[in-house]
Amino acid sequence: MHKGFGRFDLVRWAIAVLIAVGVIGGTFGALAQAGGDAVLAAADATKLLPASVYFKGQSATTQLRNSGGVKFADGFFVLSALVDTSGYSSDVQQKYQAYFIAEVPIKIEGHDLAAGIYGVGFIPDNKFVVLDVGAHDLFTVSSHKDEEMKRPMPLKVTAEAGGFRLYEGRNYITFAR
Repeated sequence: MHKGFGRFDLVRWAIAVLIAVGVIGGTFGALAQAGGDAVLAAADATKLLPASVYFKGQSATTQLRNSGGVKFADGFFVLSALVDTSGYSSDVQQKYQAYFIAEVPIKIEGHDLAAGIYGVGFIPDNKFVVLDVGAHDLFTVSSHKDEEMKRPMPLKVTAEAGGFRLYEGRNYITFAR
């Protein structure tokens, strides 16, 4: 008589798989989110982002090592990279720190943002500004500070329940589809 999985063995196997997935999910939770959305590390984002970008009548070099993003389950992206703004006027430099590409409409801190290419920046008084490519302010939202972050990076994207965080150092904003 062939001895296969009994009902009890199948239940134990299923529980073991769920525990393993929970451990792996806990370990790699920052890499992916439910539904197949995946956070992109700088190494992944650099393959998609250009070496230089256009903003307010000039071309500026991107800091690809300081980039990140999200690949949504349906194949669309949100990408961001810090930009060398040394050639811009001081009023633009104060606001424009990163290039931001959204292939789909998203919400930043609950504020609607259409698909497009933008300049963004974390500014004083815990604010985050979104600018069109002509450097016109589109909207400003409140940003947050993550005092518990152990190793802040110049730019980083992480997953959180219901969306994602875009960090500059310890400052961050949330965004979601």
